[in-house]
Amino acid sequence: MTSKEEKLQDFDANGLALSGQLYGLPFTPEECEIVLIQAPWEATVSYRTGTAGGPKAILDASAQVDLYDSFLSDGWKRGFAFLPEDLGLSELSFKAREQAEIQLDALSNGESNSEAVDFVNQSCINMIDLIKNKATTWLEQGKIVGLVGGDHSTPLGLMKSIAKKYPSFGILQIDAHMDLRKAFEDFKYSHASIMYNALEEIPAISKLVQVGIRDYCIEEVEYAHSNRVVYFLDSAAKKKQLMGSSWSEIVDTIISSLPENVYISFDIDGLEPSLCPNTGTPVPGGLRWEEAIYLLEELVLSKKRIVGFDLNEVTPATDNEWDASVGARLLFKLCNLAIASKESLS
Repeated sequence: MTSKEEKLQDFDANGLALSGQLYGLPFTPEECEIVLIQAPWEATVSYRTGTAGGPKAILDASAQVDLYDSFLSDGWKRGFAFLPEDLGLSELSFKAREQAEIQLDALSNGESNSEAVDFVNQSCINMIDLIKNKATTWLEQGKIVGLVGGDHSTPLGLMKSIAKKYPSFGILQIDAHMDLRKAFEDFKYSHASIMYNALEEIPAISKLVQVGIRDYCIEEVEYAHSNRVVYFLDSAAKKKQLMGSSWSEIVDTIISSLPENVYISFDIDGLEPSLCPNTGTPVPGGLRWEEAIYLLEELVLSKKRIVGFDLNEVTPATDNEWDASVGARLLFKLCNLAIASKESLS
């Protein structure tokens, strides 16, 4: 009997969660089918800070998540685990954020601080390479790798690593923002540029499908129209529903736009603000919880393969755990669906 089997026999899935373990599960990353990279990073946030605390807050809140999922009742037995936090990454984020504040002060005076910009850009490159290398190590062991941020600049390294294993895949992005700016506030690897950088630097991405979009600039729309992007504006989806279309019909169109292999990039602000009131850049509108879960479950039922995923921009509040609680439950769903996707193709 293996160590994992022994742990399953001894584990009480209905009892109190084990302290310090994601969802209280008793497994090491080596014993899990899904490993999750913590990315406590917020170097380029442009409104409210705090998302670097997202992974820790989700870990703490996960102790309150019950393990039964009606879509895949025993998915947790396959194992989900956070990799240990990289304290060096946290320290680099803090230093880069200090330099970013210097640049923001300069911009407010109509200037730019090239030294601060260079420091932030190089720090972001270091972060991306670190995550890419870490993801590659676990992908080579046959794991499904996810990432929990941090701001939305963090998953580029994971996407690059995914591209080494899957030479062609699409991205399903749930987000209030397009994130297609060439740069923002002079930062090349801004959270507002993640999808631009992904499309420019990862040829394996055959399609980017964006859902929940409701805050964007002219530059982003023009880029989307001339590149491999399909976007579903939140306002257009809501209007269709008011005129009689069902969410299931809209979801069918979304899923038909995606290729067989799909990477999910979930910015928590893609949801309506009542579910993430403390996220860095909240926007009115957005997906209801049931709409988001229906979309993700239908993706799996359509026999698409989930090749990886990220969850970003969960910002804990000082006075309540609501954002973290929603984030922990969303992450649990993403893990279960990744397992279900793998099973449906076996």
